[in-house]
Amino acid sequence: MKRVLMACLMLGMGEVVHALPASPPPADAEIRQILANRIDVEHQSVGIVVGIIDPHRRRIVAYGHLQQGDGRPLTGDSVFEIGSITKVFTSLLLTDMVERGKVRLDEPVAELLPVGVRIWIPQRNGQQITLADLATNTSGLPRMPDNFRPANLADPYADYSEKQLYEFLGSYELPRDPGVEWVYSNLGFGLLGLALAQRAGTSYGTLVQERICRPLGMQSTATVTTPSMAQRLAIGHSRDLRTVPSWTFTEAMAGAGALRSTANDLLTFLAAAMGRTRSALTPPFEALLSVQRPTGARFIEAALGWAVDTSGDREIIWKGGGTGGYASFVGYNPINASAVVVLSNSDNSVSDLGMQLLDSR
Repeated sequence: MKRVLMACLMLGMGEVVHALPASPPPADAEIRQILANRIDVEHQSVGIVVGIIDPHRRRIVAYGHLQQGDGRPLTGDSVFEIGSITKVFTSLLLTDMVERGKVRLDEPVAELLPVGVRIWIPQRNGQQITLADLATNTSGLPRMPDNFRPANLADPYADYSEKQLYEFLGSYELPRDPGVEWVYSNLGFGLLGLALAQRAGTSYGTLVQERICRPLGMQSTATVTTPSMAQRLAIGHSRDLRTVPSWTFTEAMAGAGALRSTANDLLTFLAAAMGRTRSALTPPFEALLSVQRPTGARFIEAALGWAVDTSGDREIIWKGGGTGGYASFVGYNPINASAVVVLSNSDNSVSDLGMQLLDSR
């Protein structure tokens, strides 16, 4: 089960990474040298794509290849699994549905689920798990359900069903009241995505397309790889740079990590999150920061989907992600109006690099 545990851990925030005082992102040549060192010297990946928004423009810096032994270079349109960055999309679906009057942040998640399973959702001391609890990782649910036993360790989320999810919830006793303590939970975000999709009467992937990707013009972001995306897919690699299979997600866990995307699409997402572009999603993006709860780590708060780093004299809004063959980071710095995307086709974390680029001196 070691491989499964590693896979589960990669669907999380990862290590706590504090940034330095804010200054503009470095020049392209400096970024390319950083990437070359990671790939050619440290052997941390086969290829890495960095996307930058600064006060003046958007830019892409890429180094490496789509696959080990494959000479095709990466670009801003190369497709990567983005793992837990999916959780920000799930939280944006939540705030968009709040804006539309379809749900409330304080609404118990049980009310969004089929009548026959509502009684299975655990509660404690008369307090029910709310949608805001799930989106801030303060639901009281564990990181993973204890009936998560993949048939294929190389694709661990492919066979975890809604039935298994409800069975686990029906047997689980919350160790603490909802809303009290931060514990990172892939299970919680899987439940949140499932509940929102059921309230909307559609699938999670369709809901992301209809409510986020189409309005923002993100044509290469989806839970399922389209033929066009498949032609640009960066093949995943393990930490020792061996080729590994892509992951698939059932509806039960899609909201925790199912999305694939590109640096260009994620720069579009960040531009909207920062308010650089305005749309019907502007209020929902702003609402992601309306709820912030302590994580227990100094200077790190849990917003809806985002982690908020308030160390020093600035605020960094960010999220890291990863799957069995990929690592990812998105974040923005409101003080210097910059944003960074980092996508790698190995599962060595890139959150430190993302923070470095956001706050390099």
